[in-house]
Amino acid sequence: MNTTQLLINGRKTDASDGQVFECKNPVTGDVATIAPAATQEDAVRAVDAAAQAFPGWAKTTPRERRNYLLAAANALQARSEDLVAAMKDEIGATEAWARFNIGLAAEMFVEAASVTTQIKGEIIPTNRPGSTSMAIRQPAGVVLAMAPWNAPVILGVRALALPLACGNTVVLKSSELCPQTHGLIVEALIDAHFPGGVVNAISNRPGDAPNVVETLIAQPAVRRINFTGSTRVGRIIAETAGRYLKPALLELGGKAPLIVLEDADLDAAAAAAGFGAFMNQGQICMSTERIIVLDCVAEAFVEKFAAKVASLTAGDPRDAQYPLGSMISEEAATRVGSLVEDAVKKGAKIIAGGGGRGSLMNAVALDHVGPSMRLYSEESFGPVASIIRVASVDEAVSIANESEFGLSSAVFGRDHNRAMAVAQRIESGICHINGPTVHDEAQVPFGGVKSSGYGRFGSAAGIDEFTEVRWITVQDGPLHYPI
Repeated sequence: MNTTQLLINGRKTDASDGQVFECKNPVTGDVATIAPAATQEDAVRAVDAAAQAFPGWAKTTPRERRNYLLAAANALQARSEDLVAAMKDEIGATEAWARFNIGLAAEMFVEAASVTTQIKGEIIPTNRPGSTSMAIRQPAGVVLAMAPWNAPVILGVRALALPLACGNTVVLKSSELCPQTHGLIVEALIDAHFPGGVVNAISNRPGDAPNVVETLIAQPAVRRINFTGSTRVGRIIAETAGRYLKPALLELGGKAPLIVLEDADLDAAAAAAGFGAFMNQGQICMSTERIIVLDCVAEAFVEKFAAKVASLTAGDPRDAQYPLGSMISEEAATRVGSLVEDAVKKGAKIIAGGGGRGSLMNAVALDHVGPSMRLYSEESFGPVASIIRVASVDEAVSIANESEFGLSSAVFGRDHNRAMAVAQRIESGICHINGPTVHDEAQVPFGGVKSSGYGRFGSAAGIDEFTEVRWITVQDGPLHYPI
């Protein structure tokens, strides 16, 4: 069992009223972490500390910010063993998923370090003789960063690395389900000697989240918000941010389609679908939930995919022999099981997998999934994949676009030009040709459309999200005024 603390103005502290909450191991039910239950007063203190630190941090040079972020990358990797253990205990993650999180998160710090010299403006042509007209980018202020539990190191680092690179200060609100994992990210920043107040972190018990989050958003010093999580909560964040006229970057749910064309490499498609559907027990916003297959290759694909699914069993992540770990809770596994049961009752066929106990759920794939089934449209966020057979490419694209979600997608076909044409018709922020729907890199513009959110993390698009554009002129020479 681990204990954590808040970080406010460079100092670790308990909640102002001394209250705590427990985070439990989803497999054993044992208490994994005891964390402080921040109050609204604590939320205000965290924002005030970030606001006080902002002027100094905003004036730091690109070199200084780059050195801090590179040090953070090294410090994060130095805490790898602790992070792996925390992810196993708090969310039931496999060691492979935990180490992938750490590696990509370290790359995000490095990429953010490189961005410090890429925050640029432009000279704008002006109609006023003797004047210079400029658009410049400046840090926005305090950024409220809210990260989820499912990829806690990747998404925790992503929530704060680029805002820091752009010269903003940050308040990180950790997930109620993995406060220790998110706390270790903060420990890495402490190890990297970030100045006090530049990064602040609070944790809260689940029932207090609405009040704590609104208090954070309402603070005048908070100028930007980023949130990664469910669409249901994302709508609440967007509505709250809108009331206070605060820009928000939202990366939300998904129900990624993978289209298998008749000229696809079926072995490659089956392997990518297996990885995309079941990595981290399907608890990834990009997870392959719908495999849309042309009729003429459906039987051959199903045979290959079934063999892959049958090999993916779940077990305690502390036992390295299992490819899948635990779902976040037994309740989550029960919910996914109910989606499978509903589909089977309405005519779907389980082609492989199924079974499990408690929060441990083996991979399962269903064929002949149709619109009458909840699994067809609801985000499962679990280790289940639906196969939908179609007669034409047009039908495949239509079904891919039926979903309210639009985060990631994939198309498999040997004719790259044709596959590209299909990819361009899919309504999603991300599409991979001959690759899995689960794919992220530190330097890419990552985000979705429709109910998967708006805004982009990473690359120049991320700079746009976390800076203010200002128009500034220098006017010389004689000027004429009409009055």
